[in-house]
Amino acid sequence: MDDTPKRERIISGHQQEDDLDEVLSLRPRTLEEYNVGQDRLIRQLQIAIHAAQGRGECLEHLLFDGPPGLGKTTLAYIIAREMSAEMHRTSGPSLERAADLVGVLTNLRSGDVLFIDEIHRIPRPVEEYLYSAMEDFQIDFVVDRGPYAKTISLRIEPFTLIGATTRSGMLTAPLRERFGIFHHLDFYSPEQLKQIVLRSAQILQIPLDELGAEVLSCRSRGTPRIVNRLLRRVRDYAQVVAEGVITAEVASAALEQMGVDERGLDPLDRKYLQAMIDYYAGGPAGLNALAATLSEDQDTLQDVVEPFLLKLGFVIRTARGRMATQVAYDHLRVAKKAPEPPAGQENLALEI
Repeated sequence: MDDTPKRERIISGHQQEDDLDEVLSLRPRTLEEYNVGQDRLIRQLQIAIHAAQGRGECLEHLLFDGPPGLGKTTLAYIIAREMSAEMHRTSGPSLERAADLVGVLTNLRSGDVLFIDEIHRIPRPVEEYLYSAMEDFQIDFVVDRGPYAKTISLRIEPFTLIGATTRSGMLTAPLRERFGIFHHLDFYSPEQLKQIVLRSAQILQIPLDELGAEVLSCRSRGTPRIVNRLLRRVRDYAQVVAEGVITAEVASAALEQMGVDERGLDPLDRKYLQAMIDYYAGGPAGLNALAATLSEDQDTLQDVVEPFLLKLGFVIRTARGRMATQVAYDHLRVAKKAPEPPAGQENLALEI
């Protein structure tokens, strides 16, 4: 079993305490600097921002969906900067009461950007106040009860709402439909991550050669936040045992010591696959059963572990549960043949 807290998983896409220097120095500040990955989205944003500025209007509300660490927060800050607007940041779990949301909205000035992280976690009663705020820039709330009940409308300044979610399937239809721009951020390719880590190494003044960058990019689970974190961890290793220079050999040795293998899997990923093979004969296995077997939280498996395993083709989802593929068997060097998916049950999409 893996008893390592989720915040200490080095290959977790969630932001960690030691990511502060990344937040301050490594994030692109403009759309021009954000020149690696998400090309279609960047083109759409450039057009939308220029058009809104030409009309003298606020940008349409935007919703970014995707696994953690792919740049949703970075894009929100870039958009605010490109629109010359003030950025206000909050999160879904922090908006526990309607008064919390009303307080945030009434403090916005014309043209400001409101960024709500994990927007799918806003309580439903609070979410309903967003509907009129997003469409009509007013907040409708009811006072008194019964025959004395009346609706009061409070005008607010026009603003742009940017929502970020790792679980788009949990968004309600009324909220999702009020966003004018919706985009899913996908994992980055090793080539794109190589460009990112070379740029980061230059900013942080870390000696990193091309082959070392390739090793880091191939083991970073397609996530910029992870490749930057690995760069800093490998820097520490290189400083102690390799005179500070990160080569392919140094990077491989450091990552092996951290438990990150050549495909970017860590001990929890491998235990997930091993449990499915050993205890459930390769599947199908339900998420509840796997979580109980590993003594892990279901959200951790669904939000952090499974998306990348699905991307690699190590796992497929059927109507009856998760199944390990032959690729997973080969990676773990299991001398067995993976079970065939039930007839007519193709791989199902995973809401993340």
